[in-house]
Amino acid sequence: MSQAGRSGCPINLTLEQLGDRWSLIVIRDVMFGNRRSYGDLLAQSEEGIASNILADRLKRLTAAGLLTRRPDPAHRQKWIYSLTEASIQLVPLLAQMGAWGRRHTSPSRELSVRAELLEQGGPPLWEAFMDELRHLHLGAPAPARSVFGELQAAYEEAMQAARG
Repeated sequence: MSQAGRSGCPINLTLEQLGDRWSLIVIRDVMFGNRRSYGDLLAQSEEGIASNILADRLKRLTAAGLLTRRPDPAHRQKWIYSLTEASIQLVPLLAQMGAWGRRHTSPSRELSVRAELLEQGGPPLWEAFMDELRHLHLGAPAPARSVFGELQAAYEEAMQAARG
């Protein structure tokens, strides 16, 4: 069976879906920031994504099966985006990327605190986080532990400390 793309190499095929400048950032923001609408993703982007780029990435990620969208019951012309199982399974990759970035770049404390916690927690924490994401995005039963809450609390504490 042939794959569409430059080659059938799994690394190449992954990069063809996720290797542009913005796709993983959009997934990160849905995953770690629980930004579920176009407006939230645009307004709260630390990197300042342009509106046309965001619209394109949401369309691409949905077409690739990494996000789903459903109408927002509160507003007829808005959509709610959710992670799919395929994007939830990116947690270990994102955790490893965050760990690498902490070691080999100069990240801000407040924006690297979640990466630090994920690195320290390792695979057991990643699995617990993925279980919670399955609850938040796929309707699975709620886990007893809220890793999302722990990561968010650490991020908010770091942001408060940065403000002084």
